[in-house]
Amino acid sequence: MKVAIACDHAALELKNAVKKHLTDRGFEVVDFGINEPGSVDYPDYALPVAEAVAGGKADKGILICGTGIGMSICANKVKGIRCALCSDTFSARATREHNDANVLALGAGITGPNLAKRMVEIFLSTEFEGGRHARRVALVDSIQP
Repeated sequence: MKVAIACDHAALELKNAVKKHLTDRGFEVVDFGINEPGSVDYPDYALPVAEAVAGGKADKGILICGTGIGMSICANKVKGIRCALCSDTFSARATREHNDANVLALGAGITGPNLAKRMVEIFLSTEFEGGRHARRVALVDSIQP
């Protein structure tokens, strides 16, 4: 599985921990930055991840900023993206099972590295249930222009 990842200046340390965790487990990781400390604008990093997932160049995406809010808002502007901001393992599982989320947003100021790694594992290994949820996801997708 190919995973696109990016962060802003508030989340570089957590992004690097998650990236190492993924590569150690055999995932192919495409890192869209940042890779050096310094203030940046999160949309410049969220957008390439969302476009990579929407365009089929990555299977899933992970976005990390201070709260995860800004990254998730930006990613959800891209047609075909269902980005979920999660802060617990239940939500990370449910958003895959029920919402077929394809991008996970995390807040570095909210989620520590051990929990973040576990949430990423759950998000990437959980399958979409389909059924009644497929109808609802199609309704959500139809809202986009």
